[in-house]
Formats: sequence, C-alpha cells, structure tokens
Amino acid sequence: MQAFELSQLIGEHEQNHQRYLEFLRVPALSMGLYRLPTGGTDPQQPHTEDEVYYVAGGRGMIRVGEEDREVTAGSIVFVEAGVDHRFHSVTEDMSILVFFAPAEYTHARSQENA
Repeated sequence: MQAFELSQLIGEHEQNHQRYLEFLRVPALSMGLYRLPTGGTDPQQPHTEDEVYYVAGGRGMIRVGEEDREVTAGSIVFVEAGVDHRFHSVTEDMSILVFFAPAEYTHARSQENA
C-alpha cells in the first residue's frame, strides 16, 4: 500500500521550492501537489492527459476553455486532455491535488515517438 498525508506532502513541497510535487506515478495514473500563493500566476499549458483537480485549501478562480469558476477547499474540477486551463485571481494560498490519467506526459511521449 502507498498512503500519503497532505501535511507531509506540503512539508516536502516547501523543501523543494517548486510549484508542483509529483508523489505517485504508475502507468495508469500520476498524482501531485500543486501550490499557488495569493496573487500567484499559473503558467500551465494544456496537458495531453485528462486531469482532475481537488482543491484541498485556498481560494481562487479556474478558467477551463472559455469558462471561469470560483474554487475553494473541497472543489473538484475535471479538465479534458488538450483543453486550455489555468488558475487565476488567487485570493488565498492554494493547495491543489492533481490526478492525471494516464500518468502525466504518457501521451506526450507517445506523440514524440510517432
């Protein structure tokens, strides 16, 4: 079994000084912790895999395609592969669990080899 505690992941994230900490990768799924500070910008580009965001803490907005939505602790957002999206208007430090299926960059690698 692999099990994780959000408080431990946040501590690891703070030590690596990056926005994203991947903590699980198997062929069918990868998971990570994404953090954005109040007023921060989200430089994401569309991904080649479907993804789900679970907002574990904080407050802001997410834009998916042409639609904006407020997100707070407990919000869950599905983003289809290839769709432009990003968080914005972050008014409270955000901690976001990210689930990719299959694992992030799986399809990108497939496209490179085609």
